[in-house]
Amino acid sequence: MTEFTPWLSLLGGSLIGLAAVLLMAFHGRIAGMTGILSALIPPLSSDWGWRAAFIVGAIGAPALIVALTGYTIPFESPTPAPWLIIGGLIAGAGAYFGSGCTSGHGVCGMARVSPRSIVATLTFMASTAITVFVIRHVIGGL
Repeated sequence: MTEFTPWLSLLGGSLIGLAAVLLMAFHGRIAGMTGILSALIPPLSSDWGWRAAFIVGAIGAPALIVALTGYTIPFESPTPAPWLIIGGLIAGAGAYFGSGCTSGHGVCGMARVSPRSIVATLTFMASTAITVFVIRHVIGGL
């Protein structure tokens, strides 16, 4: 069971929104993790510098918080590793075919009222709901 953490959630969401707005304001770029990360895979994009800095910050900031405060978020998954790997591959394929992920479409695209992003985000959420329903109620959980 997870704990309800409204203040931490509000702070985290605000920081994500601030990062997205600053990236758009200063670089004219969408803060979609799939697009940022894919441009770091060779051949490198000509603007790889800010992309690398963004990824280093996304990984380094939480690591720094843990190192400085010792605060960690406990995590355990009853799902077997092979299922997690399969789920990750399916999510990756969806991000590829959807031309982006929930960070780009859901956070940035919907904020810009992009019809394509609204449809993509609704598709992501509907797929999630259908998958959860099928796994829990049709197959009976795994």
